[in-house]
Amino acid sequence: MTSARASGVLLGLACGDALGRPVEFRSARQISAEHGTLTEMVGNGTWGQPAGTITDDTEQALCIARSLADRSEFDPADVADRFVQWYESGPFDIGNMTRQALQRLAAGDSWEEAGQAVWEASPEGSNAGNGSVMRCPPLAIACADDRDRLAEVSRQSSQITHADPRCTEGCVILNLTIAGLIEDADAPLQEALDYVGADAPDELVTALQPLARGDPPDTLETSGYVVHSLQTALHDGLFAESAEDAIVTAVNRGGDTDTIGAIAGAVAGTRFGASQLPDRWRRAIDEIDELEALAAQLKEVP
Repeated sequence: MTSARASGVLLGLACGDALGRPVEFRSARQISAEHGTLTEMVGNGTWGQPAGTITDDTEQALCIARSLADRSEFDPADVADRFVQWYESGPFDIGNMTRQALQRLAAGDSWEEAGQAVWEASPEGSNAGNGSVMRCPPLAIACADDRDRLAEVSRQSSQITHADPRCTEGCVILNLTIAGLIEDADAPLQEALDYVGADAPDELVTALQPLARGDPPDTLETSGYVVHSLQTALHDGLFAESAEDAIVTAVNRGGDTDTIGAIAGAVAGTRFGASQLPDRWRRAIDEIDELEALAAQLKEVP
């Protein structure tokens, strides 16, 4: 595993998140009317934050990465505690299922119980958001050479807040794809899909299999539904000709721009390496030095 690819996972995630933050929930037409093609970190916009501000996507990924670095293993109870501490700090952006699960954790639920209870109480249409896939890529660095372990911890990391199989298996597929890119696999997404096999919901496989074949669909959705987010972000992350193009394309589609940008950025950052992410983006993000240091530490997690 090269340092450039390990760093690219986390830095790409943060760049996509921060570029997409000011235009979250806006349509492609609205973004175009205001920015033309958004290629620069800008301030204000959605959430009214300074240019380069990360959101819950990178903040939760940092919780996972810090826990992995501190404990030299994945400890879901420790990660859950860190999520609660983060929630109690008053983040400006947090998803509904995540908020509900963290409230249950704060009230005493175990990490195995909280996300499961929220999922069971949520109707179809609001029970399979992208809030766990956006934060899971640090696990791919730590467990890149152990697919069975990576699949196990990816499911557990999702279960804390998102227990729907589309979310848990979505995390597995994303992380196995990133690990495949780290390890120079010939067909990382196809190998990830082959690994999960019948464990993955049909809807998820149906959406992702055409990408693995190199035959993407004509229409890509940008909602916060985990299947849409993964399909669109993996498309842009795997097919773009540069890391910058992947993130710019993902963000300018509109919709859930920070999360789709973050996932596409993690994938493209792995493909092309951290050095291919624009310096002007990296300079705008306060957390870049810590993310680089954590990536180096995660490479050494046994």
